[in-house]
Amino acid sequence: MERGSDKSGASEGAQSIRRALAILRIVAAGQELGVRLVDVVASTGLSQPTVHRILRVLIEEGAAEQNPETRRYVIGNEVSLLGLARIARFPLRAAAEPYLQYLSETLGDTIFLTIANGDDSVCIGRWPGSYPVKVLSIDVGARRPLGVGVSGLVLLASKPDDELKAIVKRNAKRLAALKVDPVDLMERAHEARKQGYGYTAKGVVQGSRAVAVPVFDGSGAVVAGIAMATITERLPASRLSATVIEMQKQAEMLRQRIIEMGKSRI
Repeated sequence: MERGSDKSGASEGAQSIRRALAILRIVAAGQELGVRLVDVVASTGLSQPTVHRILRVLIEEGAAEQNPETRRYVIGNEVSLLGLARIARFPLRAAAEPYLQYLSETLGDTIFLTIANGDDSVCIGRWPGSYPVKVLSIDVGARRPLGVGVSGLVLLASKPDDELKAIVKRNAKRLAALKVDPVDLMERAHEARKQGYGYTAKGVVQGSRAVAVPVFDGSGAVVAGIAMATITERLPASRLSATVIEMQKQAEMLRQRIIEMGKSRI
């Protein structure tokens, strides 16, 4: 009886941890404005009492915070502090620094570096451009379902079709909460794969546009996405091709750097 109880307790404990992490991911995805309780419920599929209970515990532990005026939830300081321990674990960001800094200076607009983490995309670097009007659409650390945003789109497009479909299916509730049509998303991913970059004429911020290119490693696998976000007027059709070419050049230089880093560890 005791052994059975231990197994049951372990199972319930694991389930609680998974639910808490799922909720934290949703909260992190809406970090700019915060997310409502109903948004978390819709995205996770959990009951409102369960979500509310877990959020209260996360707040008590400093992992989440609630704006008393808007009642929206955001990531707490405890998560940020824990994240500091991960900085040294992101050699890719350090390797990318000179190339993405160069892009932000030469193109003049904000550059983002994003990686895939499970079924999500996570921004691990942001370099504001020199142009006075800056589009800071995503915070460093922000995560969204793969395919949402141009960086996530090129990351999703790099997956084999069966894996791509499985990811979209697993993210179905979250995509619905963001009003993203799964079929349309898969079509856009296939188009991004075909043309070699992702583009949207309507960015996350109203009046903005964004474009992204993939970053490959020595084996040809996509390890990150480089994106540029700018106001609509600064990315007309006449500028898109030259912008993509310049971003691809820097992505290739980063690929070479990744290969060199790999050789130095042998």
